[in-house]
Amino acid sequence: MRQVVHFKELGQMEYRQAWDLQEQLLQQTLANKAAGTTTSHHLLMVEHPPVYTLGKSGKMEHVLIGLEEMEQRQIGFYQSNRGGDITYHGPGQLVGYPIFDLECFYTDIGRYLRELEEVIIRTLADYGVMAGRSKGETGVWLDPEDPQKARKICAMGVRCSRWVTMHGFALNVSPDLSYFDNIIPCGIAKKSVTSLARETGQDISMLQVKEQVLRHLEDVFAITILKENK
Repeated sequence: MRQVVHFKELGQMEYRQAWDLQEQLLQQTLANKAAGTTTSHHLLMVEHPPVYTLGKSGKMEHVLIGLEEMEQRQIGFYQSNRGGDITYHGPGQLVGYPIFDLECFYTDIGRYLRELEEVIIRTLADYGVMAGRSKGETGVWLDPEDPQKARKICAMGVRCSRWVTMHGFALNVSPDLSYFDNIIPCGIAKKSVTSLARETGQDISMLQVKEQVLRHLEDVFAITILKENK
């Protein structure tokens, strides 16, 4: 039986506000699990105003810009409870936050991350961009086998509490990539970052990319996505 996922498009929303919404859904799901009642799955998609987020395993030395300059340039900064290191979110980047009860799928966080990567790999293939995985480095990469050419197009970092997930993926559709110059993205030095727009040389419709991602999520996770109003 296919699991049903309730999808909400958040438009552009501050990072903290979206984080609070995720936490709310996570706690609601955990309460249902504790009570022995049926849990529900959720998916949020959003674009954030410019913000740097540092994961639980992140190091401040990977942030190459001071907090004062961030404030002057109106760039947010948060120390997040997700996995991973430092990353950037901003307009033109598709951020997806699945709040899934993995006990309804499988109890394997590694498999969950690989399946999220597969969704993005298939989405990029729709645009003629061949992507893959880099051994030991979560996310989606182009030319991962060549250290001189390897570049990241999608970052991932998740949190899992009693097998309920939050946080997720950030796919660079057409963001201003110069913001990545102020950090060592994901703590990985000497590897660059790219976007779908840069790789194709085309104007990319964010709406179309969302639809492709949703379609591949349904296929890879064997789910049915129900769209909800804002």
